This record gives sequence, C-alpha cells and structure tokens, in this order.
Amino acid sequence: MTEADVVIVGGGSAGCALAGRLSEDPKIQVFLLEAGPSDTDPWIRLPVGYFRNILSPLSWGFETEPDAGINGRSIVWPRGKVLGGSSSINGLIYIRGQSEDYDHWRQLGNAGWSFSDVLPYFMRAEDQERGASELHGSGGPLGVSDLRLRHPLCEAFINAAIEAGYPLNQDFNGKSQDGVGYYQLTTRNGVRSSAAAAYLGPAKRRPNLRIETDALATRVLVENGRAVGVAYLKHGIPYEARAHREVLLAGGAVNSPQLLQLSGIGPAALLKQHGVAVVHDLPGVGENLQDHYLARVIWRCTRPITHNESHHSLWRQAKIGAEWLFKRSGAATIGAGEAGLFCKSAPEVATADLQYHFMPVSFERSADGSRVQIHDFPGFNNTLNQSRPESRGWIRLKSGDPRQHPAIQANYLSADYDRRAIVAGIRIARRISEMPAMRPYVAGELSPGKDVVADDEILDYARATGGTIYHPVGTCKMGPATDRLAVVDPELRVHGIEGLRVADASIMPTLVSGNTNAAAIMIGEKAADLVRVAMT
Repeated sequence: MTEADVVIVGGGSAGCALAGRLSEDPKIQVFLLEAGPSDTDPWIRLPVGYFRNILSPLSWGFETEPDAGINGRSIVWPRGKVLGGSSSINGLIYIRGQSEDYDHWRQLGNAGWSFSDVLPYFMRAEDQERGASELHGSGGPLGVSDLRLRHPLCEAFINAAIEAGYPLNQDFNGKSQDGVGYYQLTTRNGVRSSAAAAYLGPAKRRPNLRIETDALATRVLVENGRAVGVAYLKHGIPYEARAHREVLLAGGAVNSPQLLQLSGIGPAALLKQHGVAVVHDLPGVGENLQDHYLARVIWRCTRPITHNESHHSLWRQAKIGAEWLFKRSGAATIGAGEAGLFCKSAPEVATADLQYHFMPVSFERSADGSRVQIHDFPGFNNTLNQSRPESRGWIRLKSGDPRQHPAIQANYLSADYDRRAIVAGIRIARRISEMPAMRPYVAGELSPGKDVVADDEILDYARATGGTIYHPVGTCKMGPATDRLAVVDPELRVHGIEGLRVADASIMPTLVSGNTNAAAIMIGEKAADLVRVAMT
C-alpha cells in the first residue's frame, strides 16, 4: 500500500498541473495515478501527430449511446489515455474562451471564478512566445506559440472573412475574441507542449512525487464520510493508495463522474441498479454534460496546394518530416485548425457563439467518426461549432465493473437554439467562400453541396454528418449546495464528502466559448492553490 499526503487520479491536463504545482512544495508528498502509459510515443511530440494519435490506443475510445438528435448515430469520443491525457493527443489549439464565460460562472454562485479571478492562473501557466503583457504570461511551463506555417488558403480565408465584414483579430485570447485570424498552439520550438511535458518534465525527479502509469482507479475509499484513498488496478492486480490529506479526481468529464459513481457517490437509484452501495446520494454526478457539436463544409480546390497532395505523396511526407526534424518548422507543426473565426450566429446574440477551424485539407469521415480518409484531390474545409450549447446530456454507469466504459448520452441538437445556430454557421461559412479573396480557390462545394439550400435540409446534413469536436465538460458541476445538480463547491470540494475534490473540465458549470484544454489547465493551476491553502 502506498501512502501520500495527496492522491491525484488522472494524469491529464488538470492532473499534471496539479501534480506539478503541489510537488513544488517538498513538504507535500504527491502520488499521481494515470490509467494509460507514459508519454514516450514519438508521435506525441510531433504537432501534426494529433491526426494519428486521436484515434489510436493512446485514446480511451469511448463511444456515445445512439442519439436521436444525430439520426440515431453513435460516435466515438477520443479522450487521452496516456500521461498528459488529452493534451498529449489533441489538436493543440490554445483558446481560453471569453471573459464573459467565467463571469457567468461567478454569477451562478461560484465565488473566485470570475475572469479577473482566473486570469492570473492562465498567465502563470503560460510561456507566451510573444512575451508577457497585461493578459499573457511568459516563463510559465506551458508553451504557447504562433503558427509556423502561413498557407495561401488560410490567407485567402482570412481576407475573405474580412471582406464579409468580420474584423481581423491578432489574438483570440486578447481583449476581444471576435474576428478572424490565426490560432496559437500549445507548442514550444515546433514541438507539442503537453501538460505532461510542461508540468511533469521538470517535476519527475522530485523525491516527493511518485507517478504510477497503467493504473486504473476503481474506487475512492471513503470512511466515515471522508475520502481516505483510492483503490486501483495495475496489470490486473489490485492496490491501494492512502491519502493523509486529500484525494483529487482529475480524470476528466467522463472518468471523474464514472469513478464517483463506482465509489457510491452519485444518484442513488442508478447506483442501486448496478449493485453499488450508496455512500452519498448526489444527483448531479454525471448530469449536465455539454459538448461542442461540429458541422463541416468542404470544397474542392482549383489548385494542387492543399495538405491532401502531401498526404498521398511519400516524397512530400519525407520532405515535411525532414523540415520538422532539422528546422522544427513546416506542415508538421500545424494543429487541428490553422485559421479561425469567432462570430455571432444572429445579431441578437450578445457575444460570438460560433467558432470556425479552417484547414487546407479535406476528407471523408465514417458515420461514427472512427475512420478518416483524405481525399485524393485538392480540397479544403471549414469546421464550425456553436460555442455555448444549450443541449444537455449525461454519463452513467453501465455496470459496477470499472473496466467497462460508462453510457454517454450527449443529446446533441436537442435544444432549438443549437439547431438554429448550426444552420446559421453553415450559411456563414458558405458566404465567406463566395467572397472575392476565396473565389479563385473554389472549384465547387462538396459538402453539403449546392443543392442543400433550405434550413431543414442544412439541419438534416448537420445531423447526418456532424460529430464531436472533443470538448465534453460539466458532469461534476461546480455550484453552491442550493443547486441540486452541483457536485462540487467553488473550492472544488465534493458536496457531502470530506477530503475529496474534483479538478478538471467536469467542474465547468457551462462550456467555455472555445477549445477546452487551456481552461482545464487553468483549473488544475487554481486547484493546486486551493489545496495548498487548505493544508496550511
């Protein structure tokens, strides 16, 4: 049996930040459990490697339940199962979201979570390539860099969006998110800056930090209403890790609620259904699930300048690989979006509620999202999602066996607002493609296709072909005790259980307006301070 002051479950974006920061104090003994392997796969370091890793054994490979909102389809949900979690396999885009997102959290009763409260943690984490400023940090563990490739199609998209009336934005994480421009990535010198590389790289040699990989947490150990440790399996053998002070769950929006439910903390009726003894009836565990649902518009390109041609050419691949190896530049340094746009789906919307990821590549994706085939002709795509969905789903046990994945029901497009926004988003993408700057590159629209015109036709297309953009949150909702669905309080302490916190994307009461990795790391940073204060 292992003993430590703090036991952290989950070596992902938030968990690595937690472990790295807490172990800075030599008086705090930290034990970090990660279900996946160490982050030694060389494809992790290569930014464009996300395209391979996201559907590889480095992912949990979760799958949603059949969903009426997307024509009864089940889709694959990649989540990182490796040290660094999803930060080791994601598309690398660094987006915090809007200041209004966090101010809304505060308005929901979460003191300490307004934008002015969390900004110092974003800045503390950041090693911004552009240098420090009033909104950015320099010298932090997480590398944040400008894109090292400026593709002519991305330039055309940016100019076309400006022609369509959207402002140029040089920093989506600046004073305003609105507008069009280039994304920044979590890279340093052309190499992925995962949470593991950022926080655990410097920390691994600390004698007060122990990292256990290939260790599947099976249950939080609770005695007399207090969390005292974690049971886990390693290569099928059961072990226990005892926590003198606190147990911190950082498994993410799927694994954290599942582990709570397996531990008898969750909706009593659900637990009894699966033979799990009820430790604490907490109805909100696994509820309030939110995710960004994407739709994609695809065009043929008039010129052979897209990533498609590189994918189908061994010579070009070798050249790209050599450029990355020797110069840390070129097409291997891109993420899952090169140029971006944030805008409103309708004039009456208060702030931008649509996000676009533009890329000079095109492909076909299987109905469940598990297989991707790059087109053998030049093409490009614009992927969009509605940033603040109103649709809500849930995550629930399928059995008391911790090795079985839980049931995931996203309930995509169940809210009318989400349906209207996705249709408006496709229309905006089309309008930009018709601007003078884009016209020379457009040979024709492949998907949805020029014959798909009416709102109901566009919505049918989005239902049939859309999918997750990999941003699930909300299943251990942060909120005051008066909120029936709240799982943790603003100090991230689980309601009704002492010595237990959740610190990952699952605590978000509402989804941020953008990619979620930066916010998850911020949560880990802030949680480390909350724990340190409690231990003094």
